Amino acid sequence: MTDSGQYGRTEPEGSSMTPENGRTLDKGTAGGSARKALGDPASRGRTTIADGVVEKIAGLAARDVVGVHAMGTGLSRTFGAVRDRVPGSTRSVTRGVKAEVGEVQTALDLDIVVDYGVSIVDVARAVRENVIAAVERMTGLEVVEVNIAVGDVKLPDEDDDDDREQRVQ
Repeated sequence: MTDSGQYGRTEPEGSSMTPENGRTLDKGTAGGSARKALGDPASRGRTTIADGVVEKIAGLAARDVVGVHAMGTGLSRTFGAVRDRVPGSTRSVTRGVKAEVGEVQTALDLDIVVDYGVSIVDVARAVRENVIAAVERMTGLEVVEVNIAVGDVKLPDEDDDDDREQRVQ
């Protein structure tokens, strides 16, 4: 091992650090003069992000906005309420979220239910901003569009599927 002299690290024999190229290693040829630049670690492989990952991030970010009562259409919320009552099941954070993920960009469609009395335009703007910030920060993907469909308004006197008392304990 040879001492690199920087940050107290040691380098393997036959390697050297160059500020412009990163680490190089001897290829093992006679005389040891052939060197291969390894380059930036980010360029040494491929990262793929599944649609479901982006959907989870977007779903959680949308639910964080004040004025969003629930996510999903009426039918998906009904099935979700039934599924949530099954022992051992978990809540679906992707309900009401559809993502199309490419190599460097993503597009999202959200179905939301808003609370009565809030400005739908302001809630939609806040959801869009929060979702874009969260997805871009966590994935590095460029969010090209966030389409929001407001499918219902939660009235103050309506029973919530989550608030109903279970018949079986």
